[in-house]
Formats: sequence, structure tokens, C-alpha cells
Amino acid sequence: MPEREIYQFLDIADIREDVVVLKDGGLRKILMVKGINFILKSDEEKEGILFQFMNFLNSLDFSIQILVLSRRLNLTPYLDQLKKYEEEQKNELLKVQIKQYRQFIEEFLLKPGVIMTKYFFVVVPYFPLPIPGKKIQKVSLTEEEFKRRKYQLEERTKLVALGLRRCGLEILPLTTPELIELFWTIYHPIQAERGYYPPIPVEFLR
Repeated sequence: MPEREIYQFLDIADIREDVVVLKDGGLRKILMVKGINFILKSDEEKEGILFQFMNFLNSLDFSIQILVLSRRLNLTPYLDQLKKYEEEQKNELLKVQIKQYRQFIEEFLLKPGVIMTKYFFVVVPYFPLPIPGKKIQKVSLTEEEFKRRKYQLEERTKLVALGLRRCGLEILPLTTPELIELFWTIYHPIQAERGYYPPIPVEFLR
């Protein structure tokens, strides 16, 4: 099935101004969260982090989603750079060594489960009409409606970001290009692990 036909089954209607707009008029803000090495913390530090995280969850009067993505690290650009260095190298010995190293990395990448990396995200929602079980109907938001709902979403996002920072976590709100790249990698995991991302359509850079 062509990708354009597949997209009609997604709940996403648009991505604009660093916000995901759903077909039912709901909005989503996505925060990337940098993980911490919890195991290496002292018992006192662990208790403090858990206490802060518990307080953070109890302070929320709306739901959030926590998403963890595991992906093999994409080293294609790095391999291309090595190949470029190899071709430009004048010293034959160094040229051979770079080639052998590049080939080693390529063979290493063929092994299952190697060089895995995890990404952590928190999804902050805004539900215009939270009616359980209601069939999703596409809603066209006016500019005024979008701005009003985005303001409510931004207030929620500030609250979530503050709570996570109190737990010692670093927060990065995703921009429009980063959101597009995230969803592309979710629906194209193999291509994302072995290759480059496609150029972002101009109409999405809003």
C-alpha cells in the first residue's frame, strides 16, 4: 500500500509550531528526556529521585504518556565520513588502516542487537472533548482555536517540564522537524537504522 494511503489511518492531522495536531482536534507536545544512570546513584540519591518523581505524578491532574524507543545506532553518516577520509588519504598505510577499520564497523553492525540506544519521551496531551468511546472525527481548527488550545497545552508542558527537572532530568521539547523525524523513524524503523532520513517537506516546516 502506498505511503499516502497509509497516512489516512494515522491519527495525526498536522504538525505545526512544534505541536502535533490530531484529527479530533486534540494537541500533543512531546518532550525528549535525557536518562540518568540510576544504578550508580547512592541509596539516599535514589530515594530522593523516587520521592520527587512520586510527587510529580501526584501533582498532575491530567494524563501523560511515557514512551521508550530502542533503536540500533545509525552509523551510516560516520561510515560515509570514514570512506571520504580513506579516499582523500595520501599515506597508503593509513589508507589501508582506515579501510580495514571501516570494514570492521560494517561487519560489526550486521550482528543482531549491537550498539543499541534508548530514547525517552514524555507526551503531554490536550483533549478538547474527552468523550470515552467516541469515534474519531476529523476536526478543522481555526487559527483562533489552535492558539487557544496551544496555550493550554503549553501551560501543561511547563508543569511537566518543571516536575521532571526537579527529579534531576534534562528536558528538550521537540521542534517541528524533530517531531517529523521521530514519527518517520517509528513507522520506518529499518530505514532509520540503516540510512538517511528523507528531506522534510516544506509544507510541514511551520
